[in-house]
Amino acid sequence: MKTLVIGASPNPLRYSHKAVKRLREYGVEVVAIGKRETTIEDVEVIKGLPELFDVDTVTLYVGPANQKEYIDYIISLKPRRIIFNPGTYNRILEGYARDAGIECIEDCTLLMLSSGDY
Repeated sequence: MKTLVIGASPNPLRYSHKAVKRLREYGVEVVAIGKRETTIEDVEVIKGLPELFDVDTVTLYVGPANQKEYIDYIISLKPRRIIFNPGTYNRILEGYARDAGIECIEDCTLLMLSSGDY
């Protein structure tokens, strides 16, 4: 199960950083996209929109105002679901996703992992 984290930060205090680490602790394959190329433990954070296959989940850590460049990209990946973490919900993206048959969840990736709902 591959998860794409959009908005990954090198700052260990950011939730996106914590999510990358926690996903890896749970054995999830992670691809991370951020503003800067860096690493979070064993995960390379890359810039841009890489060609990816077999993405199960996209988890968002960028607000709606910064999601525009990602909408078509996310839909093209055909993930099973998109997790809108707190502060990231975007009704436009949700509309496109639902039209494409993608499940949309407003929740917190970290809490989902802790509760076993991931």
